[in-house]
Amino acid sequence: MSCHPPRSARAVLTVPVSVLAGAVLVALSACNQKQQAAAPVPGPPPEVSVVTVAPQPIPYVRDLPGRVAPVRVAEVRSRVSGLVVKRLFEQGSQVKEGDILYKIDPAPYEVELASAEAALARQEAALVLANQQAERLETLLTKQTASQAQYDTAFAARKQAEAEVAGAKATRDRARLNLGWTDVRAPISGRIGRALLTEGTLIEQGTTGVLATIQQLDPIYVDITQSVGELNKLRRDLASGELSRLENDAANVHLIMDDGALYPLAGRLLFSDVTADPSTGQVTLRVQFPNPHDELFPGMYVRARIKQGIDSDAIAVPQQAIQRTNDGKAEVWVVKADDKVMLQPVEVGPVVGQSWLIRDGLKPGERVVTAGFQKISAGMQVRTIDASPPADQAELKPRDADESEAAPAQSVSQVR
Repeated sequence: MSCHPPRSARAVLTVPVSVLAGAVLVALSACNQKQQAAAPVPGPPPEVSVVTVAPQPIPYVRDLPGRVAPVRVAEVRSRVSGLVVKRLFEQGSQVKEGDILYKIDPAPYEVELASAEAALARQEAALVLANQQAERLETLLTKQTASQAQYDTAFAARKQAEAEVAGAKATRDRARLNLGWTDVRAPISGRIGRALLTEGTLIEQGTTGVLATIQQLDPIYVDITQSVGELNKLRRDLASGELSRLENDAANVHLIMDDGALYPLAGRLLFSDVTADPSTGQVTLRVQFPNPHDELFPGMYVRARIKQGIDSDAIAVPQQAIQRTNDGKAEVWVVKADDKVMLQPVEVGPVVGQSWLIRDGLKPGERVVTAGFQKISAGMQVRTIDASPPADQAELKPRDADESEAAPAQSVSQVR
């Protein structure tokens, strides 16, 4: 339908002007009604998911590389020379301190002991004779029937005989020790490795050959490394009160095995080394783990997940809430009190689980958009739906050292 006056109104000049004007007004009114009906009707505000920012205690957890090391290591060596005549242990078995591991031919040392005992008996007999002579001359001296010189000689002979007896006893004891050392015993309790010598091997005097190695594996150590910069930042955060200390006896370390499995028993951080590696700028932290089933072997590579402190009032948002500008800066969509959205720059810390720690830019109570970004623009009014926080937000961990901008926390007694 055309929105112009009818041709009849222009062609017939005899129609009254008032009638013509009425017809034009009716036509224009109908045209306006059609245009209004064709205009789009504005829809409801877009729907977005939001989380409300709230401070919460978040543990600082680090994944650091480490190597398993035994608590005690002992190399089994022979103190005497001789022929190995018997091996009395099973390779790879558990041994106790004092168990006999090898037997060396005792015959030569039995002969030495018998000779030393005979020499001792001879010196003891000489001492008896010297004592009698000295006592006799002492009696004669009191009766003035012997000279002082004769008594002095007898007295010196007695002292010399006593010294000879003492020397003979020492020789006997040494021979007895050598005979006892023909039984090569375990110096510590632990798991013994493979036998490095077999029966019939001659151990020569002065050699330092190792017969076997014993390692104590329960408990066991894991030596992990951490950069000096992180450790110093940690101490400053603890001193300022920004981070809370852990209990000194807390079991705050878990192991991730090379296949990704989590070791079931927790460990306890003992101390950090006082010397940094000059080539890497890292220090060693020693952790002690129970190892009742010998699942940890010395030399294994593991990753230690170490809880080093607690940020008692940390703020975290889901990872998908973080947007990036063209120059890489972080920002989030925030829903204001009037339900209008705007972009707000933030300073992020480490990635923790499924969330980012926020250092600056957000306050408790603010609502952050987590889904529905494609439907919104700055200043637009929205309708909000509360989203659940990430399930792992109660137990958060930084992903990697190079992604973390925050230093971990650790008790002062643990980092000294």
